[in-house]
Amino acid sequence: MAQDRYFEDYGIGETRETSGRTITETDIVVHAGHTGDFFPHHMDAEFMKSTPFGQRIAHGTMTFAIGIGLTAAEINPKAFTYGYDRLRFPKPVFIGDTLRTQLTIAAVEPDPKRPGHGRVVESCRVINQRGETVLACDHILLVERRPAG
Repeated sequence: MAQDRYFEDYGIGETRETSGRTITETDIVVHAGHTGDFFPHHMDAEFMKSTPFGQRIAHGTMTFAIGIGLTAAEINPKAFTYGYDRLRFPKPVFIGDTLRTQLTIAAVEPDPKRPGHGRVVESCRVINQRGETVLACDHILLVERRPAG
């Protein structure tokens, strides 16, 4: 759903949470095919039995794509992604885990290069069904300023 929000409409501390999505073996296989990443940690169940994880783990890039993709339910035509900073994967994601993303507005600041825009930084946490953070990053948005008048 499109929602026009100008830079001035964002407030530090605002939060939202997405719905959940359960990770399947198909997700991992398809992601490996798309990226060419057939690393045994993702694809070799027998090998992974001998590791501390005990089972295959999802690709970090897949966790990022799905976790951020869940946030696309709210679309703002006045904003676009400038990038992501401080991306970390503190816990593994396994087949059967259900992920959801929590977003908190962490900063609202002028954009030094674009006077008609401001920067909004969303602190993103992708969490599993146990409430553990499996991905953390900052999402930087460039957002149009409200027109004068």
